[in-house]
Amino acid sequence: MAEKLTPEKIEEIAKNFEKIQEGKLPIIKGDKEEVTAKIDPKILQAKKKEKRVLPLIKPNDPRLLMQIAPFIDDTLKEFDFKDRLDLSKVMYDTMVKYGGLGLSANQVGLPYRMFIMGGHPQIEDGKVRSVFNPLINDVSKETINMKEGCLSFPFLFLSINRPKWCSVKYTDQHGKEIEETLHGMSARVFQHENEHMNGYVFTDLVSKFKLERAEKAKIKMLKDYARGGAIR
Repeated sequence: MAEKLTPEKIEEIAKNFEKIQEGKLPIIKGDKEEVTAKIDPKILQAKKKEKRVLPLIKPNDPRLLMQIAPFIDDTLKEFDFKDRLDLSKVMYDTMVKYGGLGLSANQVGLPYRMFIMGGHPQIEDGKVRSVFNPLINDVSKETINMKEGCLSFPFLFLSINRPKWCSVKYTDQHGKEIEETLHGMSARVFQHENEHMNGYVFTDLVSKFKLERAEKAKIKMLKDYARGGAIR
């Protein structure tokens, strides 16, 4: 029998979601993504060591809502990172813990124009990108509308219209300059994370009506979960 939904139970669930944002509770468990992800071996070689996972900051935190200055390697030591590989490893482990397809440095309070993306076995065979100083040079005129989520807004899903492909430029975890054209979900994730670099969040891209409707759907989802259902 499903657990009875009470005000106390709803309050408990709400507190759990606050802990998720603070990094005290994982949304998913396990490290299966690490097995399939096409990520630089040097990023994953520290698996035997204790992982450093960062807490997500709250969505109204000023650090999430301001444009990030260009990344400079010399600033890494200020937050106890050895190099780009070390930062990429921490960002990847943090993204995996929360079950995301992408994670921007400012979502965990770091002032770096950098994000990690990928790792899902069904998207480019699990390829992972460490993206420093991203730049979108061109996008397709053709767009596609899909539901998106964001780790900064747990369990909130919004239908966002985005270009189907984008031509991008960035430097990777080795400092190598990369230019490529991304398609499908990879293009969408890149665009989403790049917006974080400029102080935008995905709730900025929809109308007040659509946001309110999504918030109601989120509340219903949480109530279903409290009754013993599953998060879908």
